[in-house]
Amino acid sequence: MAYDVDFTEVSTVGLESSPHAEALAGLRANEARYFKNKYAHTFSTEPADVAADVVNYVSHILDEERGIVIASPALEATEFEVDGIRWAYVFYESGLSVNVLYTLAEGGKRAVGFKLCDGMDVPDELASFKFARQKSKLAGTIRGSYFVVKGEY
Repeated sequence: MAYDVDFTEVSTVGLESSPHAEALAGLRANEARYFKNKYAHTFSTEPADVAADVVNYVSHILDEERGIVIASPALEATEFEVDGIRWAYVFYESGLSVNVLYTLAEGGKRAVGFKLCDGMDVPDELASFKFARQKSKLAGTIRGSYFVVKGEY
């Protein structure tokens, strides 16, 4: 069952098993607000088992590009296309959000982004990344990092 993420009334729907459910819900709502304001797109997520193809796609890119395997179980995922960009998001129980930005046009931007919700530790598999801090009314302090995707997916 798809869940349209509401950024005015932040809800932990689908994220309840996370020890950082409130902060992760704020992070998810922050993403929903961004897509609504920039692209007029409604950000909807599905349980990870329903969106297994999205989770596998993101996992494949992480493994192929950097040999990264996320240890935490995936809780929710989504995939959509806006303005010629394919976006994929996976929200993990640990409080981590991973997104893949993949411009469909040749030579466009392609990257993987990591966001850590407020209060979570940097996962061991991401220890080599430096994280910048960003303040959010919905999510508190978000720490983010990324890398450029070199391959074709």
